[in-house]
Amino acid sequence: MGKDKYTLLQQIDSPDDLKKFDESDLIGVCRELREYIIDEISNNPGHLGASLGVVELTVALHYVCNAPYDHIIWDVGHQAYGHKILTGRRDLFHTNRQYKGISGFPKMSESEYDAFGTGHSSTSISAALGMAVAANRKGEFDRQTVAVIGDGALTGGMAFEGLNNAGIEKSNLLVILNDNNMAIDPNRGALSNYLLDIATSKTYNKFRDDTWKALGWISRIGPDARRMAQTVQNAIKQMILKQSNLFESFNFRYFGPVDGHDVIHLVKVLKDLRNIPGPKLLHIITKKGKGFKQAEMNQTAFHAPGKFDRQTGEIKPEPAGLPQKYQDVFGQTLLELAEKNDKIIGVTPAMPTGSSMTYMMNKLPKRTFDVGISEQHAVTFSAGLATQGMIPFCNIYSTFIQRAYDQVIHDVALQNLPVIFCLDRGGLVGSDGPTHHGIFDLAFMRAIPNMIVSAPMDEIELRNLMYTAQLRNHGPFSIRYPRGKGVWPEWKQPFEEIEIGKGRVITRGDHVAILSIGHPGNLVAEAIKALAGERIHPAHYDFRFVKPLDEELLQTITEQFDQLVTIEDGTIVGGFGSAIQEWAADHHFKGEIHKLGIPDHFIEHGTQQQLYKECGFDPGSIAQTVRQLLGE
Repeated sequence: MGKDKYTLLQQIDSPDDLKKFDESDLIGVCRELREYIIDEISNNPGHLGASLGVVELTVALHYVCNAPYDHIIWDVGHQAYGHKILTGRRDLFHTNRQYKGISGFPKMSESEYDAFGTGHSSTSISAALGMAVAANRKGEFDRQTVAVIGDGALTGGMAFEGLNNAGIEKSNLLVILNDNNMAIDPNRGALSNYLLDIATSKTYNKFRDDTWKALGWISRIGPDARRMAQTVQNAIKQMILKQSNLFESFNFRYFGPVDGHDVIHLVKVLKDLRNIPGPKLLHIITKKGKGFKQAEMNQTAFHAPGKFDRQTGEIKPEPAGLPQKYQDVFGQTLLELAEKNDKIIGVTPAMPTGSSMTYMMNKLPKRTFDVGISEQHAVTFSAGLATQGMIPFCNIYSTFIQRAYDQVIHDVALQNLPVIFCLDRGGLVGSDGPTHHGIFDLAFMRAIPNMIVSAPMDEIELRNLMYTAQLRNHGPFSIRYPRGKGVWPEWKQPFEEIEIGKGRVITRGDHVAILSIGHPGNLVAEAIKALAGERIHPAHYDFRFVKPLDEELLQTITEQFDQLVTIEDGTIVGGFGSAIQEWAADHHFKGEIHKLGIPDHFIEHGTQQQLYKECGFDPGSIAQTVRQLLGE
């Protein structure tokens, strides 16, 4: 870090150092912190816009709070870069999201200042309430507990469950609602409109300001006047906004909205709120990408932009001629199918850009639904559509479908409804790390009756599985595919129906049979090429389906081979390899089965290639496993 450029930031190794500055210096600290984040993320990609939007809030919180004694929980965690830099990780920040470096999300094992690990949305209020209740039980009545939650994360049902429970507790809990009208894409829904009404009502905000000035700000008035101020404020809200305040109906004291980019005022407000007991909600208005013009203008692209030019903001393009991302193949194929079948509906929980459902959303907006960060609702909403003859493609990241597992079982599979689950980011996703790896879907989906569980080896299979799923009512149908690029530049081939539960032979060979599911089959192909130079020729089979298994193909394989290797980009506990082992045990197979996949522990962040190697199913590791089985 250049000392000349960051003269204030270089003095801060902990929040205690920040507290040594005068309040007037905090504007300069914010400026340097923002510039530092931009400098680092332009070269080492990460989540930019969210962290830029909360620079002033981050500085104000650590200036007022006594972390780590006071607990600050960041929801989802995309916005915690400034927090990390101010809490002793400034000189490690260049390793952010890199293999063996610091995590891109708050992580309890990384720092005592990370009060709770986050990565999925809508968890902060529940976790903070648990901490606040525990503080009360331990007699730590001076301990502050703060949950910072965005208006996007607030759409998740769990956030409302937390608000509902917190409203009947006396715990010292502060919820800060960071309202920027954005998740990754613009927020949708009634709650977003409600918050917009509060934020943009000039009449209400003028009355509120006049009321505060007339009665004196909280630190200078007694309890009677404070109650009067709250009564008057509530009356104004009901009269001007024509509805009672949502948060006060949960028994929260509501304050705001206030400018989230005025660090001096935020410090003053946070100091005053420390003296008010019970559950409180501070509503701040911010701009995602604040301080970097291009990020402010294109907030979706600069959520996680990859490498970009620090001066011009130009996002560095990928080399031409490469295969497309799986998500784009999904998005374009979905639109192609929907244009031919008017019963197809697209559903996604706040991920239209991340899943590439934007292709269909832009062309067929009345048949695509962004339901907010609410995976449970997305699944049951899809189930409702299916009961009426619609064909819902419910697109959710693998790691987020975990949040709706009960709905998948109870609302879809139990009723055998034809919901097509397209699970993006299946397997190891790379630098987002363990909160985002899609490790478990093959295992937990195959445990569900009525569920078809599939994974394409390439983009052409992805298209054909999507085509097959919507041709007729197969019941619940899961298709998982990885993050990143496919393998075929010319992937848009004519559709072909795939027989359910049927695999295929990729390479014939001898001595060892390799059985793969999904994209790792391409890693197998690389390993086989390497082994061919050593005159080792294993056979390779792409199974396509974990459920139902191709038992006929398995019977043929086990009659010919007594050495089997299974490969999957998922947990080896209960996954594809386990399914093969179960079948083999039931059919008295006497040979050896060696499972390659993700071991029974959480895998940290790094590139996908680094993590494949760590887990032992990169091409080199696959080849070495075959050599060992053959005694080479």
